[in-house]
Formats: sequence, C-alpha cells, structure tokens
Amino acid sequence: MMRGGVGNVVLAPISEVLARLLVQAAKTVLAAKDVLIERESFNELSSYLERLRPILGELSERSTNDTPTMRTALEAIEQQLKVAKDLMANCSNKSKFYLLMRCRSIVKQIEEVTRELGRCISLLPMATLDVSLETRRETEELMKTMGEAQFHAAVAEEEIIDKIESGIRDRQTDSDYANDLLMQIAKHVGVSVEPQALKQELKEFRKEKEEALLRKNQAEAVQLEQIIALLSRADAATTATEKNEIYMKKRGLGGGGTLPPLSSFYCPITGDVMDEPVEIASGQTFERTAILTWFKAGNRTCPITKVELENLDVKPNQALRQSIEEWRERNTAISISAIGPRLRSGKDQEVSDALQELHQLSEEKAQHRYWIASENLIPVLVDLLNNGTRSIRTHSLATLKSICVNNDDNKEAVAEAGAIKMAVRSLARDVVEGGQAVAFLLETSKSSKICEKIGKVQGCILLLVTMLNCENPHAVEDAKELLENLSNNDQNVVQMAEANHFQPLAQRLTEGADMTKILMASALSRMQLTDQGKAALAKRGAISPLVKMISSGKLEARSAALGALQNLSTLADNRDYLINAGAVPPLLQLLFSVTSGVMSLKETAAATLANIAKSSTTAETKIDTNGNILESDETIYQILSLLNLAGPVIQSHLLRALLGMSTLPAAISVRNKLRAGGAIQLLLPFCEAADVEVRVNAVNLLYCISGDGHGKEMSEHLGPTYIEALVQLLNVSTRDDEKAAAMGILENLPSSDLHLTQVLLDAGALHAICNLLTVKNTNTSTRFVRNQLLENTVGALLRFTGAHDDYLLKTAAELDVIPKLVQLLVAGTPLAKQRAAMALSQFADCTRRLSVPIANDHACFWLGCIPSKLEPGCIVHSGRCSVKGSFCLIAAEALVPLVQTLEEREDGAAEAALGALKTLLLGENGERGAVAIADAQGIIPIIRVLTVGTPGAKEKAVSILERLFRIEKYRAAYGSQAQMPLIDLTQKGSITTRPVAARILAHLNVLHNQSTYF
Repeated sequence: MMRGGVGNVVLAPISEVLARLLVQAAKTVLAAKDVLIERESFNELSSYLERLRPILGELSERSTNDTPTMRTALEAIEQQLKVAKDLMANCSNKSKFYLLMRCRSIVKQIEEVTRELGRCISLLPMATLDVSLETRRETEELMKTMGEAQFHAAVAEEEIIDKIESGIRDRQTDSDYANDLLMQIAKHVGVSVEPQALKQELKEFRKEKEEALLRKNQAEAVQLEQIIALLSRADAATTATEKNEIYMKKRGLGGGGTLPPLSSFYCPITGDVMDEPVEIASGQTFERTAILTWFKAGNRTCPITKVELENLDVKPNQALRQSIEEWRERNTAISISAIGPRLRSGKDQEVSDALQELHQLSEEKAQHRYWIASENLIPVLVDLLNNGTRSIRTHSLATLKSICVNNDDNKEAVAEAGAIKMAVRSLARDVVEGGQAVAFLLETSKSSKICEKIGKVQGCILLLVTMLNCENPHAVEDAKELLENLSNNDQNVVQMAEANHFQPLAQRLTEGADMTKILMASALSRMQLTDQGKAALAKRGAISPLVKMISSGKLEARSAALGALQNLSTLADNRDYLINAGAVPPLLQLLFSVTSGVMSLKETAAATLANIAKSSTTAETKIDTNGNILESDETIYQILSLLNLAGPVIQSHLLRALLGMSTLPAAISVRNKLRAGGAIQLLLPFCEAADVEVRVNAVNLLYCISGDGHGKEMSEHLGPTYIEALVQLLNVSTRDDEKAAAMGILENLPSSDLHLTQVLLDAGALHAICNLLTVKNTNTSTRFVRNQLLENTVGALLRFTGAHDDYLLKTAAELDVIPKLVQLLVAGTPLAKQRAAMALSQFADCTRRLSVPIANDHACFWLGCIPSKLEPGCIVHSGRCSVKGSFCLIAAEALVPLVQTLEEREDGAAEAALGALKTLLLGENGERGAVAIADAQGIIPIIRVLTVGTPGAKEKAVSILERLFRIEKYRAAYGSQAQMPLIDLTQKGSITTRPVAARILAHLNVLHNQSTYF
C-alpha cells in the first residue's frame, strides 16, 4: 500500500493497477467485436491494444517499482481505455442509421483516443525499468505508431453522407431519390430492405432525434430532423397494402379524367408547368433554369414586375413544388387506370401505344411501378406475351422488365402470372425479342425466389448458353450475368455444363463446399462430353481440384473425382494438365493399395492411368514432372506384378497403360525395362485369354517389346504352343488390330532360324499369312489398322520367300501369293509396296531356272512326228512360264505395277521395285527384259530415280539403264534426258555407281571409252 499526498489517501499497489489495466484492455478488445459501424477502424485500435497487453504483462511480472511517474502514466492509460470502451459501447447499442450519420465524428473520436493512448504510453519510464530490450523497442514503436495514427470513414460512407447533404441542400422531394438513398443506407449498415425492417429502423432513428433534444443538443436534433424529412419521402418503407391504398386514393380524385394544372403551376417565362419552382427577391416564382438564364443575360429586374431586384438569390418554393408533384401523381394514377382498357382492346396499334406509355410511366418513378401492379395490369401484360404479335411481345417484355426494377413484389407477381415460362419461349425467337426476354429474366433473377424458378424452366439454360454466341452484344452480356445469377444453384451449374458452359462448374470444383465438389464431380463423370468440352474443362482448371479430391478426400469424393478424371483423360490433349496437376502418384497409390475401402476404385484408377499413358505424344514428354514416376523401374515392375492378381477389367487397363508407355519409337528404355522385368514370359499366356480386351492388349504389348531387334529373345520363349496360339488368332480373331499385332510378332522373329520357320510352317502360319494378304476395305477397323495388318503380313511372308527354298516358294505360289503381291503394288501403302516388291524379287530370282524350254521343230522332225503350231514362249524368258510354276513377273502382269511403284515418294518402295525389275535383265534374257521394261514405260521413272532415289536405288537404276542404253533406239529416245543426272552421278555418286554412269555416258558419246571415270 502507498499513501498519497493530499489527506494521505491510501493508493492501490502498482501491481493491482497493472492487473486492472490488463483486464480492462482485454475487455476493450472484446467490446470492439460488437460495434455496428467502423469495424475496420475499431479493429485497428484493438490491434494496438493487443500489442500493449504483453508490455503491461511484463511490467507486472517484473515487480515494477511504484513511482509517481509510473503511476501517472498507468492512470492516464486506464482513463483512455475507459474512453475507448465507452465509445465502443455507444457504437454497439445505437440505431444503425444514426451511427452511419455520425461516422465522421466516430472516426475522429477513434483517432483522438488512439493518439492519446500513444501519448500516455510514452509517459512510461521504460529507460529506468527492468524490462527486455525487445519490450523497450516494441513500446517505442507502438507509441510512435499510435501517436501518428490516422482514421478515415469508408468511401461508401462518405458517398452516403455527401448524398444526404446534397439532398438536404437541394431540398429534394423526389421519392426515387429518397428510395435510392434509403436502400443504399440499409445495405451498407446491414439492415434488411423489407418494408417492415426499414420502417422499424426509421422509428429507431427518430428516437435518436428525441434523445438529442433531451440532451439539449439542438444542432444535432435539427440535422437529424432534416435527414428524417428526406428519408420519409421514400416509399420503400411502405408496405404493398399501404402503397395500394395511396394509389387508390389518388386515382379516385380524378373523377372522369385527368386534372388540369392550376395557373400557379406555370412558369411566367416558359409558359410550361414548372419542375423546380424557385422564388426570387420580388416574391415571384419561376422555373429555376428559366430565371437563371434571365439573370445570366444581364437582367437585374423581375420579369413580371420589372422592378430592380435587391439581389439575384433564388430559393426553392417547396410548397408549390410539392403541390405540383401531388398534381402530377394524381394525373399519373388516373392515366394508369385508363391504360388498362387500351391494353385489352385487341387493336395492335392501340395496344402498342398503351405499352409505350406505360413503359415511360414505369421508368419515371419507382412508385409508378407499384401503381401499375395495383391497377392489376401485370396479368394483362403477361397475357400479351402469349397472344400478341412479335412487336407487342417485345414491348410487353420491356415494360415487364421496367416494372420489376428494384421491386420484389412485382417480380413475384410477374412470376405468378406465368411470365417466366413465356419469356424463356421468347429466348428462342428473333434477336430483338430474345434480347428483351433475357433482359427481363436478368432483372427478375435478382430475386432469389424467382431465380430458382427461372432455372427450372425446361430448356432455359440451354437457350441462354446458346445466346452467348448471338449477334446482339447487350443480349450476350445480359445472358452472361443471368447465367452467373443462376449459378448459385448447383443443379443449374450441372445443366450449364451439359450445355457446354463449364466455368461455373470448374469454379465450384475449386471453391465449393465438400458436398458441392462431390456433386459436380459425380455429374462430370456421367456427362457425355465432346472433345471440345473436355478441353474447355481442363483449360478452366477443373483437373487440379479433382486430383486433390482423389488424394485426400473421403471415399465418396474419391470415387466421384476418379470418374470425372477418367472422363477427362480420354482426350489426349488433357494429358499435360493431368500430369502437371500431379494425377499420376495418387492413381498409382490407389492401384497398389490393399485397403478394402478403395478396391472398388481400382478399375477407374487403372482406366485413367491407361488413358494418360496412351496419350503420350513425344518421347521427351515426362509422365510425371516429379521424377518420371510412371516409367520408373519400380512402377513398371509393380504393374507387371499386378497383372496376375487383378481381374480382367483391371488387367486390360494395366496392359493399355504399359502399351501407351512403350509404343512410341523412342520409348526404348521402357521396352527394355519390360523385357528385363520378364514381361515376355508373363504376357505369353494372355495370348490364350478368354477376355478379348485383355488378349488384344497383351498381344499388342508383346508385339511392341518384340521389336528393337529382340525377336530372338521372343523366339526363345515362344515354343510350338504359343506359335499355334498366335496362328490361331490370325485365323479366327474378329479384330484386325489383334491380327496385326500377332502378325507383327511373327514378322519380328529371326528369319535365319530355319527350325523356327519349320515350326511356323507346321502350325499353318504360311496359309494364315496368304489368307490375310488381300487389300480389304471394311468398316470393322480403321484404315491405319488395316494398313498395319497388310504391312506386317507381307513382312512375315518375307521369311518364307527369302529362305531360297523351292518348296516354300511353290507352296506360297500355290496359295495365290503372287497375284496378291501384285495387287499390293497397286493398292498398298508405301511400306506394303516395298515389301511386296521384295517378295516378288525373291520369287523372280528363280524364274530363269524354273522356266520350261519349248521344244523346237528340228527335234520333232528327226523324231518323225508332224510338227504342230509352236507354243509361244515368255517374251523375256522364251520358255514356258507361269505364275505358280516359274513365278514369272511377266505372267503375273507385275511389270506395269512395278514401274508405277517407282513413282512412290517413299524411297524404299522404289528401290525394292528396281530390284524386282533387275531380275528381268539377268543372263541371256537381258535384252528381252530391257525391251519389256521399256514397253512398260519404265525408262523415264528409272531416270527420275537417278535424281531423287536413295544410294541403293540409284545403284540399281543406273545398272538397269546401262543395259537399256545398249539398245540404240532407247539411247536416241531417252539419252538426252538421262545425260545430266548421269553426269551428276559421275561426280557425286558412290564408288559403285560412278563407273557404271560413265559407261552409259560413253554409250551416249558424251565420254570417251578411255575416260578416267572408268
């Protein structure tokens, strides 16, 4: 205890003062949470007090010495905390309207108490106290910040105050002005705009004026009275029943027609009824603009009395202005009542004129919209939407939209009358009517009740989405805003997505509550999306939140998100979005999980993973940005291990995933990992799987990993059983892609293995190959797959034709292989043509040996027989040739197709065709073969190869030309065309082609036989 000075008053210990201050500071901080206005400013003050509390706490803990300086400072702080708390209390229990009117004063008081608290804190003798250095620094910073603190009313509050002051200064009597002001105030302070709530708040506001009078604060009471008078002109606080009563009273004053204006209503200068009557020094009243123009012209006299005026001041004639307003309102009410019969007249022009007049009245004042409803004209207007012409419907929509502005009662009445459905119908009509319809629906959608009804109208959302692409820019903007309003309903959002408007759904996935996200994801998983739709969803950010849902969501959320991701992953272009969102790790985690709860999700996860892997487009693209996880050794081996543990559906998806990862030509590392992981042994049994998808994907994957020169490794594991299984697929499968893969495996097997060739022959592979060696145009597969099947088939045939085995060649020929190969030269792909030409060349190599000589007359004469007519021999081989007996190219009519193949852009086909043609020039048949090639128009294409062919093709072409140009007529006809390409070859050709080209040039007399080119 400490004794004070005067009268030795006993003072509380300094520790108790500090404890009391800590409690008071905490209570003041809590009180700031209950204020009704200037919350930001009060929160800033609270933040300063929160910083003060630790300082006071440390002073309390350190047993601060009780000195006069310390006590003075603490008592000053305590006094200011009480001031702050009292201010907060006043801002918590007063009328919200009153507090808004006092916002500038309140902000000023907050600033004063904050700065004063900063000054009081500066009185603390921190330099002499036993406190930490950090506390000293914080105290210094706090008192400086608080001492310089500045507070300002919010911009919106300043705007409201300015509008109030302007209304009072201009003596505003317009109800629309008052309505707008009242609504602005109510929304800012959080008061409902319902009439009863506004009426109650105005009642509380009037009480504040009475309290000001009791406090004898005359200035405040006068100010509040002026504000009350301004706001009282608003009818927003009037119920619909009260508005109807006012209208009926005004309407009943008219008798049979409108009331004529009183003479005092006219301006003496303009002769028109005044809008803003003002009184001048002479006591006369004029229209404000007219008298100001008079004065501006230099006149200082009264226009009526001609007396010079003492001053040029003007003041509003409020009583006359109110009388004019009353007269106008009565006539407006009478006019509205007279419009009804005109709208019901059935005469288009009269109805149209009435609609325009009604629309104009509705636009003039907000209260006129209530009066139109009181006259029961809303059902009439709605009926015109159903029965009127296009022009009348358009005007009716514009009028209905106008009477709904800032009027929820009218919105509900319009909806009850059935206008919403009819307006939706108008959306599908012409651009002008549709534009008015969407503007009307947009206005009514500002009511949450009506907005819900709009979304339920069948076809509404689809029409609105379609309107986003119309030619009317205003309609487009209105449609956008209306769709945004409708997007507050989850079902509407789903409908928008189904109509290809995806932004709201994508936003819900990102920002929505958990159940909303599940609803959106579930809907997305069921949608039949176009590729454009899938791309749009990915672009709008739908994938990332879905990935988060499968990573951390509950089972229901994970299931919905997985379905949605599977749907989106079917578009190859979405692959990068999925990877960048981190989709791969959680998908793998689900696949490898043994938790019973996620077992049902594995099929979807496997399908999504397969889609991602299948969508690979470049070898450089990583499957996952965090370490290429999908292609890692561990992942590949785990997927392989899952194959024998999963059901057929998951097996199929996993095989698709592996296939997608390994199909690219440059994905050799993945193929190597699969081979190293025992994929060949694991996959071969699947060649006999009952499930078609599993079998097809397995065979395709085997085909993929049997390439890269690893056919021998494949052959080591095949054995007769699996070879028979593959051949069986060639014979019975209904899937061309499966046949193409099986044939590709056979093609990749090493052709030098004669034992394997015999096993294949025993299994019927040659028969199966010959059966598939026909160009077919079917609808059961794509052209790519059909082409691949043909290419692989003729590739597999080459192991038999290239074996130099007459038995194999004759067997193949008996199966009509040669005509089929010739047909491939005509209609096959470049690769098929190349392989077909190679096979024909291998057949043709045997023709000279197999061609049967024809008996001559001399032999017949010496034998004593009568010679018959000589059988014509082959034009090249002279003997008896046939397709199946000697494999003759001439008999097979292959010469022209081979020449045509020389025109192929693919160099391999041209080189193979030249190889086949070259067989016609061997031995003693060379000249006849050359003639046959020339007759088939082959010389020009061969010359062309000298310029554009591969080195191998040029070598064969120059060899053929050398034989052709031994014949004079061909040298004369074609030598000049071949000269330049040949000269170029002598300079740039290979070591093989240069001397042959020089020899031809010698035939053409371009080079001497002794040239060094030889």
